[in-house]
Amino acid sequence: MIRFKFLVLSAFLLSFSLFIFSTASVASEPVKVKMVTNKGDIILELYPDKAPATVKNFVNYADNNFYNKTIFHRVINGFMIQGGGFTNAQDRKKTLSPVKNEADNGLKNDRGTIAMARTRDPHSATAQFFINLKNNDFLNFTRKSINGWGYTVFGKVVEGMDVVDTIAKVKTTKTAGQQNIPVDPIYIEDVDVIK
Repeated sequence: MIRFKFLVLSAFLLSFSLFIFSTASVASEPVKVKMVTNKGDIILELYPDKAPATVKNFVNYADNNFYNKTIFHRVINGFMIQGGGFTNAQDRKKTLSPVKNEADNGLKNDRGTIAMARTRDPHSATAQFFINLKNNDFLNFTRKSINGWGYTVFGKVVEGMDVVDTIAKVKTTKTAGQQNIPVDPIYIEDVDVIK
């Protein structure tokens, strides 16, 4: 009887361990996201194995339609395009609490990668993100200090880099105390997880 209970318990623990292992491996697989803009679609691949808190944060905003009808409010050709926080040049959306900086994950701010925007505080990123137009090495993690944390890369563009480059070339202006705002708004119509 004791041997039978031991075998049943062993089988249960083995099954439970396999379940936990398979769940963990699923959670670390890349997440594909479709960003629909009025200039075309951008397909992103996000890496929860490298930036789990950041990917979870971004997906949460996407799932709650936060990004719908926001704009790319900062466009600097040859540097990056930034969006996800404003509905127009003056109206900033209310966000959730900041997410921990995960820029020490080995990913670099290379052309086509998506990273979190933040203030001078390394751990202040909320909803805003940017897509790098070139290799911006000076944005990478170097050390855990105010000036060394860098900006968390959490994915990359896998389709639609031509759309990103089109957005990068739009005419910009200065208004409401902000610079590099597209004259004709570039809207994010929708952001959906597709895988």
